Amino acid sequence: MELFIIRHGQSGNNALANLRDRSVDPPLTDLGERQAEQLAAYVASGENQEMSREDTGNTKYQLRQGLGITTLFTSPMYRSLQTVEPVSQALGLVPQIWVDIHEEGGMYRNHGGDEGLVGYPGRTRSEILAEFPYYVLPTDFKDAGWWNKAHEDPPSLLLRATKVSEQLWEMAETEDRVAMISHGGFMNALLKALFGQISQSHMYYRHHNTAISRIYMDGNGRFEVLYLNRVAHLTPESIS
Repeated sequence: MELFIIRHGQSGNNALANLRDRSVDPPLTDLGERQAEQLAAYVASGENQEMSREDTGNTKYQLRQGLGITTLFTSPMYRSLQTVEPVSQALGLVPQIWVDIHEEGGMYRNHGGDEGLVGYPGRTRSEILAEFPYYVLPTDFKDAGWWNKAHEDPPSLLLRATKVSEQLWEMAETEDRVAMISHGGFMNALLKALFGQISQSHMYYRHHNTAISRIYMDGNGRFEVLYLNRVAHLTPESIS
């Protein structure tokens, strides 16, 4: 399986000078929308060449057109739902919402003082389908909001990342080329889980908005890292 882990486009929170002003579920900025469009063009365009694992002698790789993505997952957070839309249209794929690839902390705001970190419900099934009617939601995704709990603490994030990594390893023996639109903090935790570095708190795998990390995984527990935090699809002024 080829795995493409992709961060969402720039959100309103990413553009803030002070994170105390953060929104619970911000939309993309104008720059974020442009990044998503550039990402969509890159993953689908025949003008962009990517590596394939087809045997070419000692290299075992050759250039091919596009990324060849066959399955498309997205976080249920609004900035990811927006980012995946042009990608799905460019590829002709229906996005599948994977709740567990949401950003660290879940849906919350830090109100400060005695109130502190407060959890919020998140978008409901009806709200998502009203704007994105062709997205596939899990059957247990109900109309009470997908989060509806307190702020997620760091140990819970690591457990969730480990769970997702185990699910990816179960998929690894397939020939699928899987892309997931996720979030910077969760992507860091997921990569650590995949690489057996979950306890390494001094390390951080940073990703720019819409940056792509690409990993080959097989059914025998072997993986190859082809690249991390790649932004070749973005113009210089679009990198954030």
